[in-house]
Amino acid sequence: MAATHEFKKPFYLGIDLGGTNIKAGVVDDSGKPVSHVSLLTEAEKGPLVGLANLEKAGRWAVQESGVEWSDIASVGLGSPGPMDLRTGCLIDPTNLPRWEHLAIRDLLAQRLEKTTVLQNDANAAAYGEFWAGAGRGCESLVLFTLGTGVGGGVIERGRIIEGRNSAGSECGHIIIDFNPNARMCPCGQRGHLEAYASATALVKRAIEGLESGEKSILEESTKSARISARMIDEAAQAGDPFAIRLMDETAYYLAVGAVSLMNVIDPDVILFAGGMIAAGEPFLNNIQRKVRQLAFPVPGSRCRVLFAELGNDAGFIGAAGWARAVMMDKSLQMSK
Repeated sequence: MAATHEFKKPFYLGIDLGGTNIKAGVVDDSGKPVSHVSLLTEAEKGPLVGLANLEKAGRWAVQESGVEWSDIASVGLGSPGPMDLRTGCLIDPTNLPRWEHLAIRDLLAQRLEKTTVLQNDANAAAYGEFWAGAGRGCESLVLFTLGTGVGGGVIERGRIIEGRNSAGSECGHIIIDFNPNARMCPCGQRGHLEAYASATALVKRAIEGLESGEKSILEESTKSARISARMIDEAAQAGDPFAIRLMDETAYYLAVGAVSLMNVIDPDVILFAGGMIAAGEPFLNNIQRKVRQLAFPVPGSRCRVLFAELGNDAGFIGAAGWARAVMMDKSLQMSK
């Protein structure tokens, strides 16, 4: 850890709650992380254990930072939804069994004895990129997170698009296929972007193709290990026609999602984050080409389409940044 005099006061504590891990860190007033810790959520043990681990992670992050507890201005918590941002309650989070109807914001605030704000985890990641990452200096931003599912966040003039029911910015659930036999999304509806472009969906499409008789070097992979999105990309880079087609289709689906939001938001930048961006520049370049083909000429030429920069730190940095933003402008937080 660098000496704290190298950072800009005040300091904020950001916590990123996941179904498996909790990431926490102290962030300075310019968005620089001062510390970063991670520990197991132990979500299956219920909310009391989870809350204890959230407190432990937060206090550990402050201890690691060298910052005095009294210098922490406020706390931001990013969590999976669904949630009610007005009341600070989780409703029925899929990744957190038995955490339903939990007043997580106020319970954590009591434990930490700090003003705490709650935000959707993907929204927090988007805000992190807006404040201190690839979107720094822009006015509006859309983030797609590509992993097991497709998450997202939308920032417009410094505000997170939360929606009236705390369900805004669900970028993975844009409908890109309205046919009755469209692919089924894990949410139970058909035709959503997540059903086509997540890492899980990419693998599923690959397996379906192989089972239907497609020829590919991926056939050998299935004999020794489960296919992964990374393996599909590596096969594509090795020149495998089937894998190339899968990656090209995925780039097209993501471009359709991106342009759909461009036509609504008209953002400065669209970012892609998550494990799938390990596919690198060829994958990004393909998405960019398809965006330009599908978009109106002016936004298509002006909107930047990039990979995110903050990686796994985006969540806690953005949560801290949102706590900072709310402290500076109370109107940003939904009223109770």
